[in-house]
Amino acid sequence: MEQFFQHNLWVLIPLMLWAIPWKGWALWRAATRNDRGWFIVLLVLQTLGVVDILYIFIFSKRKS
Repeated sequence: MEQFFQHNLWVLIPLMLWAIPWKGWALWRAATRNDRGWFIVLLVLQTLGVVDILYIFIFSKRKS
């Protein structure tokens, strides 16, 4: 797998450009809401933005 990415860097760059903004937004949102557990989970898990997007749009909604 490592050799694949070494020889095909063009695959890795779009994945990074997709994941980094979602990761930043989710981490920022968790930090401003004092969601320490979510912040740690989002920081450790690398899921190409899937968990980050779920947190942003589902789990971080304010409960009334």
